[in-house]
Amino acid sequence: MGDPIPAWQCIGCGRIEAPQTCIGVCQDRKVHLVAMPDHQAALDAIQQLLVQIDAMQRVLSRLAHSIPREGQWETSYRAAQEQARIVLAANS
Repeated sequence: MGDPIPAWQCIGCGRIEAPQTCIGVCQDRKVHLVAMPDHQAALDAIQQLLVQIDAMQRVLSRLAHSIPREGQWETSYRAAQEQARIVLAANS
């Protein structure tokens, strides 16, 4: 990924200038611009992480809210283990 490019964006009209501010008729704040492919790659990575977090939360929720029947704790534990393995394998 490339380095961000410093620029200035008007808080009123949204105009962007780089490498310095305009002659002073606008109120500017410093912003950082990145290339669109870099931005898209970051968004894709975030989306993938959100999918992984959702899958892991479902496994944890089942584990947290499950009450094994009498004498079935090991079966329940093994099932939870298998579900966790599936999620981990999908995220590798």
